[in-house]
Amino acid sequence: MSAFSFLLNLLWILFGGLWMAAGWVIAAIFMAITIIGLPWTRAAFNIAAYTLLPFGQKVVSRALYFGREDIGTGPLGVVGNLVWLVGKVAPGRLARAVSLDPSLHDPRFFTKT
Repeated sequence: MSAFSFLLNLLWILFGGLWMAAGWVIAAIFMAITIIGLPWTRAAFNIAAYTLLPFGQKVVSRALYFGREDIGTGPLGVVGNLVWLVGKVAPGRLARAVSLDPSLHDPRFFTKT
């Protein structure tokens, strides 16, 4: 690790990276307890490691690393990611935005001035 990466990682840890990594570790522990979350436990621990020290890391495609494509790197993986984005992420973000919008539930926005 270069000195610049070390400095950036130190600043990252001081300004919130430690809490973010701890959150991923706690999530991974909860995933490991449940049978349904067990397949994602290792991924959560890997994300925690990347979150703790993000600078100086190198992300490599699985297809390049293993020398072959698998179900997650091919067209079926793209379809799965789109289904996940449209079916889970977008509705959750939209619901949160609507619930936090003060113009929808603050009476001050309904009065005429």
